[in-house]
Amino acid sequence: MTTPATPSLTQRYIAATTRSLPPGAQDDVRAELEASIADAVETRTEQGEDPAEAERAVLTELGDPAALAAGYTDQPLQLIGPRHFLAWWRLLKLLLMIVPACVVGGVALGQALAGASFGDIIGEAIPLGISVILHLCFWVTFVFAVLERTGAEATSTWDVDQLPEAPTDGTSRSELVASLVFLVLSAAALFWDRFRGFVWTDGEKLAVLHPDLWPWGVAALLGLIALEAALALAVYVRGRWTAALATLNSALALLFVGWALSLLARQELVNPALVDVITRESDLAPGALRTLAIVTAFAIVAVSIWDIVDGWRKTRRDAR
Repeated sequence: MTTPATPSLTQRYIAATTRSLPPGAQDDVRAELEASIADAVETRTEQGEDPAEAERAVLTELGDPAALAAGYTDQPLQLIGPRHFLAWWRLLKLLLMIVPACVVGGVALGQALAGASFGDIIGEAIPLGISVILHLCFWVTFVFAVLERTGAEATSTWDVDQLPEAPTDGTSRSELVASLVFLVLSAAALFWDRFRGFVWTDGEKLAVLHPDLWPWGVAALLGLIALEAALALAVYVRGRWTAALATLNSALALLFVGWALSLLARQELVNPALVDVITRESDLAPGALRTLAIVTAFAIVAVSIWDIVDGWRKTRRDAR
């Protein structure tokens, strides 16, 4: 009985390369590889190398058979290649900046309106936010991987009209003036609310803020406004945002959130006389004021979070 001959390294390499090729291309590639490998081995042996070592060296230089086969068929070995990478990255970043925050905020608001405890709100919102992030990463990548494999185009051809506008540094004189004007108007609104009132009812003007906030509660808020003005001046003088200024901005936002939410929770933020008028004249359903308070709290938190993120975004931009 005759023992079958053991395939040589060259035969094994060619078989590994051609097995994933279309049947019509296998014979041509096999013949091409046999000829090129034989020529390379012959060149090495003529230079004095051992035939077995020469064969091993030639095959090593050719590389992974799967990679060589992909080159014959123009099949990409990357999940997303350079043709689609920028479109994938831009879309993924945009969705990650918007969708998880909206989902988490919406779920947290819904849970709060339903009367859930703080622990239940966190337990529902955070895992869902993580799940949304994972799904976004997977499905966006999956779609672009399909586009990569099918050869479809994801974006139009780039031209110079797509260049972004030159970014501003956020430290111009107009930016400073706008910030100071807003802060002065905010401080003036506090005094107008106290001495003139913003709401007319039965020929009488009512303040929006709780009267007991004067003087110390409002003084604390005026102090925060003064610090915000000092921060705007510091950014203007410095010429750019820095990590220290962004940290100060974050601290001021957190102080404002703490001030507002603590008063709101103790029902000491809004004038009770105004609440009574609204309840009496609007025929609000039971729990409507609680719903309004929760929505107000979420608005305060959302604005403060945006202020913090914007400060750090400008810091990162200016650092570049």
